[in-house]
Amino acid sequence: MNYEGTIYRPPSEANSLILQVTVGCSHNGCTFCPMYKEKTFKLKPIDIIKDDLQQSRQRYKRVERVFLADGDALSMNTELFLNLLSYVRETFPECSRIGSYARASHVLVKSSDELLQLRKNGLGIIYIGAESGSDEVLRRVNKGETAEQITEAVRKVEAAGVNASVTFISGLGGKELMVEHAVKTGEMIAAFGASYVGLLTLMLDPSAPIYDMIKSGEFEQLPPNDVLDELEIILENTNYENPDNATKTVFRSNHASNWLVLKGTLPDDRDSMLDKVRLAKIESGLLREEWHRRL
Repeated sequence: MNYEGTIYRPPSEANSLILQVTVGCSHNGCTFCPMYKEKTFKLKPIDIIKDDLQQSRQRYKRVERVFLADGDALSMNTELFLNLLSYVRETFPECSRIGSYARASHVLVKSSDELLQLRKNGLGIIYIGAESGSDEVLRRVNKGETAEQITEAVRKVEAAGVNASVTFISGLGGKELMVEHAVKTGEMIAAFGASYVGLLTLMLDPSAPIYDMIKSGEFEQLPPNDVLDELEIILENTNYENPDNATKTVFRSNHASNWLVLKGTLPDDRDSMLDKVRLAKIESGLLREEWHRRL
């Protein structure tokens, strides 16, 4: 495989074939993110992508899932993306799902018909990093997108029949914006109807710009107890107008970075997950130890 630089993929794509179709991230400016810093964004030549597919076909007897790396494959024009999906399906006719990262802004550039065509040609899941439901938090971490754009993008993906898997980062508002980050994140989760929501916890990486902000005192990182308070507020604010008819959202807080493992489906399991969070605030033995929180 002709990989360039470090390759990243969502945890749920652990058993997928990782096909690098772009290099880096088109934005690459988020202060919390250490990924792709050594790369300049570009599309990979199609002949190299085809060669990788043929190499993979020779190596693997069966490939049921393919993930298109790097950080922003959906940024390519729709015709090229459709051709790419066609190459994947021709090479691996047994493939049941193709996935990709995407920025909300690039989802919004696509028409509903274009997204529908991508779905019909094999695109089954799009991973979107929302990070926070708060516009102020998004501004401070230089996300380059607004909460409204992210909400609209997730709804657009789901309306096209593609599953949206959306990640948020616990602690991203720091001490100062903890409550706003939590309230707005909970409200966004209830509002956009994503198929999947994953919660990560902010971890220090010296190559991420936010690391220097923490060292200088400009940003105060949350300790475990505050992270649990924040998680409680997030869940409390996933208020659905009509819970009985709400889109079911698989909720996971089981990433390697998380202190507390939560698994459930919203809105059905909200109260039981809240009970677990509140119990963990009393019984610290329910939390992962620091040595176990590794990426």
